[in-house]
Amino acid sequence: MGGPSEGRRLTDPDFSASGPFGGFGPEDLLACYARGVFPMAEARDDPRIFIIEPEQRGVIPLDAFHIPSRLRRTVRGEPFEVRVDTAFEAVLDGCAAAQGPDREDTWINGPIRRLYAALFAMGFVHSIECWREERLVGGLYGVSLGGAFFGESMFSRERDASKVALVHLVARLRKGGWALLDAQFLTDHLSQFGAVETPQAAYLERLQPALSVRPHQEALRAPLTGAEAVALAAPSLSGHDLRLVPTGLDWRPRPA
Repeated sequence: MGGPSEGRRLTDPDFSASGPFGGFGPEDLLACYARGVFPMAEARDDPRIFIIEPEQRGVIPLDAFHIPSRLRRTVRGEPFEVRVDTAFEAVLDGCAAAQGPDREDTWINGPIRRLYAALFAMGFVHSIECWREERLVGGLYGVSLGGAFFGESMFSRERDASKVALVHLVARLRKGGWALLDAQFLTDHLSQFGAVETPQAAYLERLQPALSVRPHQEALRAPLTGAEAVALAAPSLSGHDLRLVPTGLDWRPRPA
């Protein structure tokens, strides 16, 4: 979910062209995800985006997600109200903002904002949000396509807010029957949750069957207590596997 702009750049579309997407639109972006590549920009003010194909891919195994003990207590204690898809653009703004000396710039530029806003309107992008006293304090967003969820970025304005959002995301993905959680790059931050690195070729072998999975989309927005989120995200901690694996459901977003 975010990370260094490493990997092989396949194309260099110029989004300064006329039109809202410069000849590269939301459907083209979905096609990129389906073939295992994704967009990034060099900086907030750079009008171009690059399509990235890493040699090594970060993946968070849904069947081996790890929640550190202190974070388990935090999630169960419910310090935040967790909402889904109620403030996507605010989450995008939070992810694009500077977050200390380790992240002074962002790869989320104007073209990327427009593309993901369009995908959100189409039902393919989702945000997991942490609120306290009606103030957005952290969250994440990503793309859902078939049974694959592609984590894009996360942010925190209070301690553990993005981590709580990640636990709730994994809980909902497991409950709904998603098969793959892509993290783009392996980072020290993600490794604490059990994230692993896999060669791109092996990743593509996992991606294709995941795209044919039809998860239960409503599971993303289902209300969950903190205890339920922990039990669903890491069932080995409670000795129960609480996944809901639907069959015969259409993964395509329904019209509003």
